[in-house]
Amino acid sequence: MKDLISQTIIEAIEKVKTSVVKIERLVEVKNKEYAEGAGSGFIFSSDGYLFTNSHVVNGAKKLRVVLFGGTSHEANLIGEDPSNDLAILKISSHDYHPAPLGDSGELKIGQLVIAIGNPLGFQHTATSGIVSALGRSLRTQAGNMMDSMIQTDAALNPGSSGGPLINAQGEVIGVNTAMISGAQNICFAISINTAKEIAYQLIKFGKVKRAFLGLAMQQIDLVPKFRTINELKNKSALFITQVVKDSPASKAGLLDGDILFSFNDKMVESSDALFKMLTEDKIGMFQFVKVVRDNKKLEMKLTPVLK
Repeated sequence: MKDLISQTIIEAIEKVKTSVVKIERLVEVKNKEYAEGAGSGFIFSSDGYLFTNSHVVNGAKKLRVVLFGGTSHEANLIGEDPSNDLAILKISSHDYHPAPLGDSGELKIGQLVIAIGNPLGFQHTATSGIVSALGRSLRTQAGNMMDSMIQTDAALNPGSSGGPLINAQGEVIGVNTAMISGAQNICFAISINTAKEIAYQLIKFGKVKRAFLGLAMQQIDLVPKFRTINELKNKSALFITQVVKDSPASKAGLLDGDILFSFNDKMVESSDALFKMLTEDKIGMFQFVKVVRDNKKLEMKLTPVLK
C-alpha cells in the first residue's frame, strides 16, 4: 500500500510526464549527425511550444527534441532571453499532453515540489523536495542577475536544466535552471509567472526588453508588528540583499537591507509582481520606489535602464 506522499508524487508526475522532453544539440561530422550536448524542456501548449533554458540551446545550429515515447522531432528556436536564461522552441507533433501551468505566486516555503528532467542523459528522472526560499536573485556565470527565482532542495544535475518544477497538483510552477556547485541540493528554478511573461514576448517579438534596476532581492513575509509600526498593507515584500554598483538603484540611494514594498505607488509583495511592472516603457523614465529603512518609510526616484 502506497503512503499518501508517494501517491501524491506519483499522481503529479503522471499529469506532466508526456510533456517533458530531452533536447539535443546536433553537430554534423563527416555527413553524420551527433548530439554534442543535451538538456531538458517541457511542452506547455497544444501547438507545440516548449520551455527550456537559454544556455541549453544558445549557439546551436540544429536542435532535436526527443519525446516521452521516444520519437524525435527537429525543433525551431522561436526566441531566447539569455538575461533570464529562458528560451522557447517549437515542434510539429501531437504525441503529448501539454503541461498545465500553475501560479508561482501561491507558493509557500516548505511546500512539496518535484523536478523532472534528463540529468546526465538519464531520461525522465524525477526528484522531490520542498520550496526552500522564494523571490531569490541569482547571478549567472555570464554575470546577469536573474530575479524571481525559486530555491528548492529537489536535486538537479547537469542535463536537468530546462525541465519543469511542479507542485503536488502536477502544475508547473518553475523552470529548473541552476544548482550551486559543491553544495548539497541548493537548486533554483525560474518562477513560472515570470517565465510566462517572458514567453509572451519571445513568441510575439522574438526577444525581451525589460527595465533594469540593479537589485538582488529575496521575498520575505512581514510580521504583523512590523506592518503595524510601518503602516503597511503588504503581507510580504522584497528584502534587498545587494545593490549593484553604478546601477539605477545605487544612484538613487538604495541600500542593502532596505525592504522594498512599493513601485510607482503599487504594492509589491513578490519579485514576480515587480518583474511584471518593469516593462519596456519604464526604461529611461523616472520611477518611484518605496522602502522601509530602520523603521522609516523612504521614497526614492530612479531611472531604469535597458537590461
